[in-house]
Amino acid sequence: MNKNMEDKWINTDEVAEYLGVKATTIREWIKKNNGIPAHKIGRQWKFKKEELDEWVKSGKSAE
Repeated sequence: MNKNMEDKWINTDEVAEYLGVKATTIREWIKKNNGIPAHKIGRQWKFKKEELDEWVKSGKSAE
């Protein structure tokens, strides 16, 4: 996979699959403002895998 595809924005369902949780869990994390790196684009939340990886590695996902 080329670098451009790795940098693409992914949606809530894709994040849930990537992290192994349910999409409703991702939405709850956004509402709780627990630091998940989410970006509002229009009416949708979008994410970068690189930012998610850093967030998980930082330990903030366990708070």
